Order: sequence, then C-alpha cells, then structure tokens
Amino acid sequence: MSDYEKLDAWIDAHFDEEVGFLQQLVRVPTDTPPGNNAPHAERTAELLDGFGFTAEKFAVPAEEVHAAGLETITNLIVRRKYGAGPTIALNAHGDVVPPGDGWTHDPYGGEVVDGRIYGRATAVSKSDFASFTFAVRALESLGASLKGSVELHFTYDEEFGGEVGPGWLLKHGHTKPDLMIAAGFSYEVVTAHNGCLQMEVTVNGKMAHAAIPDTGVDALQGAVHILQALYAQNTAYKKVSSQVKGINHPYLNVGRIEGGTNTNVVPGKVVFKLDRRMIPEENPVEVEATIRQVIADAAAEFSSKGAAITVDIRRLLLANSMRPLPGNKPLVSAIQKHGEQIFGQPIPDVGTPLYTDVRLYGEAGIPGVIYGAGPRTVLESHAKRSDERLELEDLRRATKVIARTLRDLLG
Repeated sequence: MSDYEKLDAWIDAHFDEEVGFLQQLVRVPTDTPPGNNAPHAERTAELLDGFGFTAEKFAVPAEEVHAAGLETITNLIVRRKYGAGPTIALNAHGDVVPPGDGWTHDPYGGEVVDGRIYGRATAVSKSDFASFTFAVRALESLGASLKGSVELHFTYDEEFGGEVGPGWLLKHGHTKPDLMIAAGFSYEVVTAHNGCLQMEVTVNGKMAHAAIPDTGVDALQGAVHILQALYAQNTAYKKVSSQVKGINHPYLNVGRIEGGTNTNVVPGKVVFKLDRRMIPEENPVEVEATIRQVIADAAAEFSSKGAAITVDIRRLLLANSMRPLPGNKPLVSAIQKHGEQIFGQPIPDVGTPLYTDVRLYGEAGIPGVIYGAGPRTVLESHAKRSDERLELEDLRRATKVIARTLRDLLG
C-alpha cells in the first residue's frame, strides 16, 4: 500500500471523529461582532490536546482588540516539528458573522442531515480547523521520515481584516513559515484575491422641524446626491477588467445607512458605510484618493445649490489584494495533482473576488494559496447566509488532498 493509500485509509477510518470534532467547534459561537472569540480558542485548544497537539495561546492585549472593534481574541499555533526543512502553515479562522434570520437548522447545532453538516462556520472556516488538523494527524500516522515542520494557525480576526489575527502573530514574530495554505473550497486552488477598502461617510446638515424645512439642511438629500455619484462610479468600474482568471472588475457596495431622528424632523446627520473591492492590478492608495475626491466633489456640488453640507470620511479597513508569489508553485502543483485524483476532475488555479487575511502572509513574503473543504461556490455553501452547510464528502476528500500535499512537500 502506498503512503497516499495509507493516508486515505486513515482519514476514512477516523472520519466520524473528524465530523464530531467539527460539530464541537460549531457549537461554540464566535459571532463577530461582538467578537468574543477567546472561549472558542480555549475549547479548540482543549480538543486539540486530546489528540496530543499542544496549542500555544497568544492572547492579544485588550486595548488592541477593542481598537479593532472586537471583545477578545486568543490566537492559536500548534507546531509539529519533524526535521530540517520547510515550515508549512495551515491557517483557518474561527470568527464568523452573526447567523441572522431564516435558519431551518440550529446555527450552533452542527446537525448532520442527508450527508451535510449545518451551522454557522461549517463551510467558512471551522471546517478547515477539522480538515487541517486531521490531515496532520493522518500524516503523522505514517511514521515516515519527514523533512520540515507543520504549523496549525487558528486565528480570530478574518471578518474584521486580520490585523489582530494572523497579522498580529506575524508582526510580533511568533511565526514565519516558508509556505502556507489557508482555508478555502475544494474544487479550485486560489492564488489571488481582491483587495477591499471600507469607509464610513458622515454627511452633516442641519436639523429642522418638518413643518419649516427651509430652516434646516437635509443631510439625507445630501447623502443621496453623494450616493448617486458613487453609484455612477460603480457603473464605470464595469469597463475595467482584471487579467486574473476568476476576478472580473472592481465594484462598490453601500452596505449600511442610518440617520435622522424622527419622521417629522429634517435629518441633520446621515451615516453610510461603503465597501470598495479592488482588483489585484489596482493601487489601493489611488483607489482611496479617487473615492474621497468623488465624495468631496458631490458634496461641493450639492452645497453650491444653497444648502451647505459637510462630510467626514473615516477609513475602516484597507485590505490589500493577494497576488501570487513565485514560491507558491509547489503548493499549487501538489494540490492540483492530488485534487484531480481524489475529486476526479481538474482543480484550476484561479483568483477570487473575495478578500481574506491570507494577504497578510503574502505581505510578509510568505507564498500561499487558499484551499480547503467546501463546494464550488460561496453561493452553494450559504456562507454568511442562513443554513450554512458543508457536504461531508467534500470535507473527507479535502482532508485527503491536504494530507497528501503535506506528504509531498515534507517528504
């Protein structure tokens, strides 16, 4: 029996245990916001200890966590050293968006129905806490002579940008792997992704009684004028194309808006938050400068008509895009080879319009890819929607691909 066959057999024999591990992880909520993630890290470390894996706990100082808009973060690193050679990090994030409405299954139940497991983070990305952990356990079951090390990085700040997740670990020198694989989906290996700029725009007018509106300045009308200018930009973005397969064009979304005090009051302040996705070819500094100028010009145009508004702009997030680094070829080749063998179809290397905290490894000069347990598309996974789910066979097969890849890279 080949080592690959032994890995596959071990994973099959322990698959019920792997599913149970994932269920335990899903049952500890990590809604972000509010971002009280330390309890999940403690539970994860406890479960890992049962496998003989010691997790180093890195509690991020409270002031840094609160400044990032979260409550608690403890990041975990499990180091498995086998001999001289490269260190490969496997990173997955435990923080998730709140479940929201519309669920037909308990979002924290980890229910298994008709070959699927349901619950928040079953697809993104507590599933890869399981796939990565059991891939490493399978690798070690071989008792083979290996050259190098594996690190499990289980972090808790992807939803808010990653700066106090993997970014914090890298910044403080707690890790510097040679290669890395981050949580992803099974039917493609992602080598590039979009960047993201998020901004909060406050439009200030002057409150007034609705019976005498001319004594005020309607901040909502001003905000609408600005939004129309931004949406005109969005239309223009469709003419800009990325050369990265899987990524189309830049786009902008306004995801939240609030303002006013009552129906009979001219609104004196309106706040909206925008999300600008940047293709890898764009310069983030230029993108931000352009957005700020569009807003300023629209505000000035509105004010020139006699009702002066002021605008305050605050950057919430600037996440750079992920670009392929030359050293990622061994990762891509191994995943594609074993993915095709296990899944019975080619595994293309592509870009994705999402943004992730994997970019932080790339910015530190660490070649990486995104690959893990999940369906062909985000839509199929119901990630960030009700009834998030994962096909258990995708979990099983992705675990095999990761284990085989590690055997190649460390053998």
